[in-house]
Amino acid sequence: MNLMLTLAINTTLASLLIIIAFWLPQLNVYTEKSSPYECGFDPMGSARLPFSMKFFLVAITFLLFDLEIALLLPLPWAAQAKDLTPMLITALFLISLLALGLAYEWLQKGLEWTE
Repeated sequence: MNLMLTLAINTTLASLLIIIAFWLPQLNVYTEKSSPYECGFDPMGSARLPFSMKFFLVAITFLLFDLEIALLLPLPWAAQAKDLTPMLITALFLISLLALGLAYEWLQKGLEWTE
């Protein structure tokens, strides 16, 4: 019962904050605020240019290493288990799979920063 009450309060509070975050900025819209540059300089070109693929490669690389950290994080708790072998084998397999993916990207020159 206590868990359900906590989940209901958290869901309500999160929904309320999301609604306020979408509703509040639309109250006071004027030309300077809706312009793409708010630093005082006149825009040099279009602000609606697509993102470079390099940006997405950085994001995917970050996610790979973040996932690797998430896989390594349970190891101290798993060390207290009676049989550590299956956990270590699974973790090493997943980490080596991620390392192989990184090596593949490296060999395909997917992480090049200069053209």
